Amino acid sequence: MAHANQERDWRIYAEFGQELIQVARPLYADEDLGLDLDSPVFALDSSTIDLSLSVFSWALFRKTKSAVKLHTLLDLQGPIPAFIHITHGKVADVNILDLLRPEPGAFYLMDRAYLDFQRLYALNRAGSFFVLRAKKNTRFRRRNSRSVDSMPNVLCDQTIVLTGTDTPGYYPQPLRRIKYRDPESGKVFNFLTNNFEIPPATVAELYRHRWEVELFFKWIKQHLRIKSFFGTTENAVKTQIWTAISVYVLVAIIRKRLGIEAELYTILQILSLTLFEKTPLLQLLTEQPYLMDDPTPSNQLILI
Repeated sequence: MAHANQERDWRIYAEFGQELIQVARPLYADEDLGLDLDSPVFALDSSTIDLSLSVFSWALFRKTKSAVKLHTLLDLQGPIPAFIHITHGKVADVNILDLLRPEPGAFYLMDRAYLDFQRLYALNRAGSFFVLRAKKNTRFRRRNSRSVDSMPNVLCDQTIVLTGTDTPGYYPQPLRRIKYRDPESGKVFNFLTNNFEIPPATVAELYRHRWEVELFFKWIKQHLRIKSFFGTTENAVKTQIWTAISVYVLVAIIRKRLGIEAELYTILQILSLTLFEKTPLLQLLTEQPYLMDDPTPSNQLILI
């Protein structure tokens, strides 16, 4: 397997994974996020997979260890990955914004690692919306405020303009700043967005949904075993990661097409234990009896 992963081009598996993603996303297009939004919602983040420096020297990260990064744009209706890019560990998360093709009207949820106003302005010009947290050193001036008296946990809802040394040139238009206190933890968040229409509580709820991409990374790492690799080359690592992603998406497709309520992990476990059984999937996963359609009349002559 190590030899195969080294010799077979990883792009074969990447293209297969992308084809599966194109099949899976429409199946989940009607999933309700509970946000009262008609727009697509994506969460962008990366996950670092640590590697041994002595074995994976090509995967630059730190002086003492190597790593690769799995950059993922997750369509939260599913959730299904809409974009995946694998790099060595030194690539900054924010650089991935240059590779995206923003969808007009879609929301992009990101953490502070993606706070680059020049790149965010490119999203804005594409007609997309973003929600992310402000950094403590973000300099701005308040232009006006909207009343938040009737909104519990919303501390302020402001229109601001950037006043940093270079940021007014990078993002010349106003932004919306929302200060929100989480009712469970009591922690205060400062959100920035270019959408001025949705309620401030919806902005906070959107950012809460960003956690789905963290759960996706956790699922992939725990259940599809991409922490240890068959092969040490870049090609082998990318092949195994894309194979794992393809398995995840395949299970998601099966779940939706067969109308199965079980979690993805449960389906994966059943399939892994019964991989070589000649049992129809519907019967295997739902314990329902499998009824074959009436066969077409045979043209074989009756000899006796």
